[in-house]
Amino acid sequence: MPHRNISPDSPIGIFDSGIGGLTVVKAVQACLPSERIIYFGDTARVPYGPKSRVTIRRYAREDTEILMKHQPKMIIVACNTVSALALDVVEETAGDIPVIGVLKAGAELAARRTGTGKIGVIGTQATIGSNAYACAIQDQNEELEVISKACPLFVPLAEEGFIDHPATRLVAEEYLAEILGRNIDTLVLGCTHYPILRGMIERIVGPGITIIDSAEAVAGRARDLLREQGLLNCGSSKAVPHLLVSDLPQKFRELYRLFMGTEMPDVELIGL
Repeated sequence: MPHRNISPDSPIGIFDSGIGGLTVVKAVQACLPSERIIYFGDTARVPYGPKSRVTIRRYAREDTEILMKHQPKMIIVACNTVSALALDVVEETAGDIPVIGVLKAGAELAARRTGTGKIGVIGTQATIGSNAYACAIQDQNEELEVISKACPLFVPLAEEGFIDHPATRLVAEEYLAEILGRNIDTLVLGCTHYPILRGMIERIVGPGITIIDSAEAVAGRARDLLREQGLLNCGSSKAVPHLLVSDLPQKFRELYRLFMGTEMPDVELIGL
């Protein structure tokens, strides 16, 4: 693929299977307020978590192609499932522009932060089933012990806005009990929806456990990489993210407000 005309003013492309990746948009905005962001949420085909590897890899290619039309200077894969099963597909489709996956960024940060070497990871069925977090963490240090747990009900509970709901607390206590029994000192939120439930998760695990938010980790990694490549946007204006979606569910505006804490900007509906 030929080298593209990218400059500090080129946008950062971010995609996710749906709305969860907005936690990554929010973290990138907080870290890099001047950057233009193009976000694609594949709301027509969400969730990716329960789908087969073949389907997830096809979706990853199509999602990347959509962002490439906007000539981004970097692509961030905000979907942990794609990060686990199809990062190579995204890299191949993106050609010579850098690609960062939330999974590796979260794994690196967890490996740096742990004191006891016992790290918990929670995520979707596909992410946990792929064992990708455990592999990525042990790539940093093979002595580290990783205890993983799939928490499939967290995504629908977050999207329902059940942030402080007793039902969410019951489910969270059930999911986290097993991990907490293994004396972890660090817990990776291995799904971009989970930061929405962070307050409740923190209350359950207690102050002695460090929470690793992959969204924050990936934003820091993006800043470092853009700085190295001389592609940081040093403008002073704050850019509003440009949103692309494959379907506009009725709840989208409400969910945007929940995830971002602001009113929703214009959204572009695109056909797949």
